[in-house]
Amino acid sequence: MPQPRVVALYRHPVKGFTPESCDVLTILHDRVAGDRVFGLRFGDAGEPMSQVQSDDWWPKQQFVNLMNTPDLARLTLRYDDTTRRLEVSRDGQPLVEVGLDDAGRARFAEAVAAFVRTLPDAADLDKPGRLPLQLIGDGVTPRYQDRTGGFVTAHGRASLEALGIALADPALDERRFRSNVAIEGVEAWAELGWSGRVRICGVEFKAERPVGRCLATQANPEDGVRDREVLTTLTREIGQAEPQFAVLLTPVTEGTIRLGDPVEVG
Repeated sequence: MPQPRVVALYRHPVKGFTPESCDVLTILHDRVAGDRVFGLRFGDAGEPMSQVQSDDWWPKQQFVNLMNTPDLARLTLRYDDTTRRLEVSRDGQPLVEVGLDDAGRARFAEAVAAFVRTLPDAADLDKPGRLPLQLIGDGVTPRYQDRTGGFVTAHGRASLEALGIALADPALDERRFRSNVAIEGVEAWAELGWSGRVRICGVEFKAERPVGRCLATQANPEDGVRDREVLTTLTREIGQAEPQFAVLLTPVTEGTIRLGDPVEVG
């Protein structure tokens, strides 16, 4: 196969919302800069389970996300790091644009809650204590990954293609899997067996383990419809014991990775 290389880069400013496609990612000591720097937490999230970067951390079940609210995919989110402003649109029409002061955070949470309450499955927002939603995070520090360790996630395009064939969807959208890095030139499913060193250009990582998958992957990233049986296809058709897609990488060095960068394994 040809030299593996980076073919797509993503970050997700607000946990559970649409990704941003990037030409460059800055890799910090444990995760991607600008990735999951916010989360939209339920009012009844309770006490934090841990701390990350000296801030409270909750598991994904305590946030509005694609697992409990797949229609979030219908919202397009943009975050401007320079102006520190969040913008959400629906079907090309602005829904809300806010700064990060208390009033702006409240407006963001209220606008998303109003959208969610129009849905058939409204993330149990009528449950006592579920509201108000709270937009947490400073907009700078990546805190709200699914795991306290953070990690950078990467998958091979060949794995995506193999899964697409099994699902009878050759155009399967990789945004379902919310990876940070997509790599071309790696055999299908090879990344699930990586261990030890992985180098992307001058940035070194340690491959940890495959990423276990949840119901969020079954939501179409354009319209939120749960239109593909990803989890059962991974187990029944691909033969996995548990549904897995992509690999967790721990940064060993900091630096910058770009589209087209070479990838070395081992």
